[in-house]
Amino acid sequence: MMINIEYRHTDAELEDPTIRRRTTGNMAEYIRGLVFEMEMADIPVKFRENIVGEGPNTVLINGRTIEQIIEGLEIKLLDVEDSCDMGRGGMVTFGRPTLDWNRKYVEDVPDTIMKNAIAKVFADENKNKIDVVQV
Repeated sequence: MMINIEYRHTDAELEDPTIRRRTTGNMAEYIRGLVFEMEMADIPVKFRENIVGEGPNTVLINGRTIEQIIEGLEIKLLDVEDSCDMGRGGMVTFGRPTLDWNRKYVEDVPDTIMKNAIAKVFADENKNKIDVVQV
């Protein structure tokens, strides 16, 4: 079971300076970082970056867009009492809410949503996998 991640994008500059990853280079680097983390966890993963002539930029995970993967999912952040902060207080942050996403730009996808999409594909791919043990 392989996780195939493809980032399709144009050469055009991104128009919104408020998005999380302001260039396609930043987005490709972000995905490479996720791929490295998965490789370190022995998850079979392959990343491909494709520059296309036109069309919206998109990320495909095993052939499906992030929107298609997370459709119907209810993504929740951990409550303070469920987090693993070892009794330390939560960090105060300023800025956009964690799950806020300008869907016009795949480069703005929050880390939480991206990782949930990858985890969902991984779970779906392993759902029907049966390990055969030979005696």
